[in-house]
Amino acid sequence: MSSSASDTEREVDLARWRRALVSLWWLPVSGLVIGAIIGALYSFTGRTTYRAAALISLGQPTSPGGSLVQGFGSNPRAVQQIVSSADAQAQATAQAGLGPSALRGRVSVAEVGTAATAGRATPLISLAVTGSNRRKTEDAANALAKIVVQKTTADYVGTKIRTYTTTLRSVNEQLASVKDRIAVIDKAIAASKNLDPLQRLVIVSQEDNAETRLGNLISQQEILQQQLAFATQIESAQVVDRARAVRAAAHSRKTSVVIGALIGLIIGAIVAIAGESRFRRAREA
Repeated sequence: MSSSASDTEREVDLARWRRALVSLWWLPVSGLVIGAIIGALYSFTGRTTYRAAALISLGQPTSPGGSLVQGFGSNPRAVQQIVSSADAQAQATAQAGLGPSALRGRVSVAEVGTAATAGRATPLISLAVTGSNRRKTEDAANALAKIVVQKTTADYVGTKIRTYTTTLRSVNEQLASVKDRIAVIDKAIAASKNLDPLQRLVIVSQEDNAETRLGNLISQQEILQQQLAFATQIESAQVVDRARAVRAAAHSRKTSVVIGALIGLIIGAIVAIAGESRFRRAREA
């Protein structure tokens, strides 16, 4: 019995609400329109911001025996400490032309995965900066990324890179010299038809020695190139993707309009339902 009475009451309420919405249809419609207008105006109040994110791969230094060396530079948390430091932010703001405290609270760091290189998993770090100026935000993010690379690359890795580079330069110079020597010997052999066999043998022997030297130098060059590539691309931190600023509006206009229209519609419907009896009495009077 009580259930039947409750159902009847709900049906009466629904009928009254439906009658109120039909008779006062202009209230929900007006609420929808006004809400959409307010939402559109609200979307203009937010200041446009930009976000620039650089992707950094941390280095994996190795000992002379080839085993991994764990240290400050290979710890992803080190990046957060570096970019949060007053010194790093001061350098970045100076390079980007920003105010001294412009980066405070506007820098974020997140580990976004790992990169498998040479059988090793190196952490990938996303370093993001937000700001109101596109170019300066981008420059600040790239400046911080460069600082991270410098500070997380072990000093002895830098020493190895300099040593490999110097040695490789010397080998390249020796290669050029040996190639010039072989060219001269080839000319001498071509012009040695009138020489006695012993003299020709001496020239040919010099050419053999030069070619042997050339082969040894080429082998050294290949090894040094591989060692240098490993030190610069695996053991050293590096910026995988430079930061590019993208627009991130504070308020989405479309979303603001939809939400405003929905809120206005709901408020208009509530006013229509709540005021239906009053409007009806006013008309009857």
